[in-house]
Amino acid sequence: MRALITPTELSGLDQAPVLLDVRWRLAGPPAIDDYRAGHLPGAVFLDLDRDLAAEPGEGGRHPLPTPEQLQAALRTAGVRRNHPVVAYDAGDGSTAARAWWLLRWAGHEQVAVLDGGFAAWTAEGRPTSTETPTPEPGDIEVDPGHMPVLDADEAAELARTGVLLDARAPERYRGDVEPIDPRAGHIPGAVNAPFAGHIGPDGRWRSPADLNARFTELKVQEGQVGAYCGSGVTASSVVLALEVAGLGTAPLYAGSWSHWCVDPQRPVETG
Repeated sequence: MRALITPTELSGLDQAPVLLDVRWRLAGPPAIDDYRAGHLPGAVFLDLDRDLAAEPGEGGRHPLPTPEQLQAALRTAGVRRNHPVVAYDAGDGSTAARAWWLLRWAGHEQVAVLDGGFAAWTAEGRPTSTETPTPEPGDIEVDPGHMPVLDADEAAELARTGVLLDARAPERYRGDVEPIDPRAGHIPGAVNAPFAGHIGPDGRWRSPADLNARFTELKVQEGQVGAYCGSGVTASSVVLALEVAGLGTAPLYAGSWSHWCVDPQRPVETG
């Protein structure tokens, strides 16, 4: 499967995929309320904090889940070996990319993100449902390690020798504000590449050529780039965008800023 799938392509698939609704918001009412109000027919809700991350702690605010935790969540959602999966969020793909990344990390290749998410689906007048399905348990075997990751030292080295992309908003990258983590700023040498730049004015992902041009302006070269963000979620969409742009599979600093900034020995850059 290609990493992105349009609503039209999804509707035309001969083999119905497992649909994962991973809508999430950092603050405000829980996204399960949105799911209950309406979702793609047959979609199963996965909670980012409960299903797609381990408990917050030394590893950051959204550490990678254990293989056992992820396997249990995916099997409950009906994910099966050698069967396609499509993940979607509210629209920009930032959370759906986390599900895409984790499935790829687990060794499951047949996974895509719905381009434009729930917003694009409903904008085209496609059907929704309020029924909560009970899928037959899946048999996926989570085999971690199929996507590259960086630890803090490796991220710092890449920022010096290659390009380490920071997916956060510019004001957080600069250190003007920091509403969540204990220190403001960025990893020294990192380059700001806000994840919002992957999306065009129509709410859909930019074309591979446009994404490639964006990363070229940031002096990205295949094999010499990695990504991080606040807690490892939206940086997954940078990894996805790099793949769509034809720049290979970039490593993810999963702990991201929420892991980096809690160690007072690690330097912080602002501006």
